[in-house]
Amino acid sequence: MIDADLFLRFADLAVQGLAEAREEINGLNVFPVPDADTGTNMYLTMTAARDAAYAVDRTDLVAVARALATGALTGARGNSGVITAQIMGAVVRHIADASPADAYAGVVATALNSAAEAAYAAVGDPQEGTMLTVWREAARAGAATATGPGVHTADVVAAAVVAAREALLHTPEQLEVLRTAGVVDAGGRGACVVLEAAEQALTGRKREPVRFRVARPVAAQDEPTSGPAYEVMYLLDAGDDAIGPLKTALTPLGDSLVVVGAEGLWNVHVHVDDAGAAIEAGMAAGRPHRIKITHFGPQQVAPVRQGRAVVAVSVGAGLTELMRESGATVLEGRGQSSANILAAIRATGAAEVILLPNDEDSLANAEIAASAAEIDDEIKVAVIPTRSQVQGLAALAVHDPQRSFDKDVLAVATTASQVRRGGVTIATLKAFTSAGPCEVGDVLGAIGGDFVVVGSDLVAIAIEVVGRLVGGGGELVTLVTGAKDPEGTLAAAVTTWLAETHPAIEAITYDGGQERYPLLIAVE
Repeated sequence: MIDADLFLRFADLAVQGLAEAREEINGLNVFPVPDADTGTNMYLTMTAARDAAYAVDRTDLVAVARALATGALTGARGNSGVITAQIMGAVVRHIADASPADAYAGVVATALNSAAEAAYAAVGDPQEGTMLTVWREAARAGAATATGPGVHTADVVAAAVVAAREALLHTPEQLEVLRTAGVVDAGGRGACVVLEAAEQALTGRKREPVRFRVARPVAAQDEPTSGPAYEVMYLLDAGDDAIGPLKTALTPLGDSLVVVGAEGLWNVHVHVDDAGAAIEAGMAAGRPHRIKITHFGPQQVAPVRQGRAVVAVSVGAGLTELMRESGATVLEGRGQSSANILAAIRATGAAEVILLPNDEDSLANAEIAASAAEIDDEIKVAVIPTRSQVQGLAALAVHDPQRSFDKDVLAVATTASQVRRGGVTIATLKAFTSAGPCEVGDVLGAIGGDFVVVGSDLVAIAIEVVGRLVGGGGELVTLVTGAKDPEGTLAAAVTTWLAETHPAIEAITYDGGQERYPLLIAVE
């Protein structure tokens, strides 16, 4: 059964696979421009798709599918990223629009075929021996397999993977520039990674990767010996009837023309000598925006970044103020998107950044943002896997910008990992927890992200949690009061209990203002 979870699992695996293969794909990149960025562009395009999918209702197949398509389209980077966005949009929309009564093997085969056709149609001058060829051969194999009896969706995708790998091996025979360089097509290699992610999402099995090496080094700063001087990309708001004339206007200006999209939103990519003319063509067709122009020659020097910064996520007014007082750039609210985190990293102006996500939902997006900042902005970023606010506070307390980056990261990470954390909250749903069943209004005590005790008395549960945490030793207990206990009653009761039972342990209380937990607890 194809559902929203499957799409999300695919997106995660595709991002992971492209991250692992990024440098290899970059090293294969000699066509259409030897700028060693195909792997990076495909990775960032899939990351944008994944990020968008996680921002909608994760149980709604149609919402997730359309978010994947739109995220890939608006976040597409470079020629390979734009083609990937077209493939992604065609496949996921076709699957999401299918009737539940349809046989999914046939639906997927048709989706792959429609995607390959759409990709060829989107490219101004399609070349064989590129990722277009790889996708077409994958689609043909999938369609041939789907006609057999008792075929499952996984069989169709597996056949597509095998055919894609085989087609990739033959790309040097079809494109002279690949044969001369002794490499397979970089975009085709990336297409194989994406298809393999789909197969793994369906079956849970990962194929043994096939690695390709470049025959000669291709540096990112290599200048093309011929061809247009600029890459122009922009999003375009325009009706379907404007796209034909747009392509007609752009075609004589240069090469590598790709226009993809649907439903009034398009992504335009072209290599030209006259960047202004390419933008004017877009203005004649509709409303171009998010315009990006890249010169293929020597690049401008990036702004000079200096120093080190900490970016942290917080969930309460008091916690936000505490972290700001400690010198952090703070993002307020759980589950920060990778786009928000990346913007915060860039806004620091620092050459080195330590990220404290401080909740499970922000952690994965922090990794994506860190990768993008390192690739695009050459910012050195370290993500500390803090999963709670109290871990973030402890980490900030030992941060020292005067140390070397590696030593500072080690100190911050070590401190965060050694914090034993807990909290007390009120159940809002009837459920079965690790500590047993709970009713609405029950008090829940948590340790390390898991509920360990259920009761009816806030003070008793708070003391129970603290008692378990200090049972393993400790010198300092940090108590962070929440919005539902503005007077700090729980913290005061715990402090009194500690003074009577563990007089050698110091206790410190902060007003955090967090909503979910009347009390957060850390033991160091």
